[in-house]
Amino acid sequence: MKQNELSPPPRAKHPRKRIGRGDGSGHGSYSGRGLKGQKARSGAGLSPYFEGGQLPLVKRLPQKRGFTNIFRVEYNIINIGNLNRFPPGTEVNPELLYKEGLIKSLKKPVKILGEGEISHPLIVKVHRFSRTARQKLEAMGGKAEEIGYAANG
Repeated sequence: MKQNELSPPPRAKHPRKRIGRGDGSGHGSYSGRGLKGQKARSGAGLSPYFEGGQLPLVKRLPQKRGFTNIFRVEYNIINIGNLNRFPPGTEVNPELLYKEGLIKSLKKPVKILGEGEISHPLIVKVHRFSRTARQKLEAMGGKAEEIGYAANG
């Protein structure tokens, strides 16, 4: 079979409905729109959420959902694999991380996550550690020390 021999199955193609072509066509007079009313007029139809003048569902629902936790702490996040750039035995603190360009600001507390591997012992003094980061650091012979921070500062 060639591409030019392909044809749709019988009765699969329907002729276009030609509306407004006289009463003899079956689609004359009102052209399938019924009698009068908003839907019979030309121009824009009804929006999908219109409920006939009833207060729409969208307006019946409360305006805002959820809440903002005012006690949420936003951290500077660093993966433990990024600490390999420091030589063994280095004391890593937020100031050093800022100087190296690993964090963008000293205003937020620093958290070390366990993504990646560390290849030598380090003394890391930051605000928080994930469980895996602490395990990897201590398994390598390093120290993970948490320092305090002002919650809203």
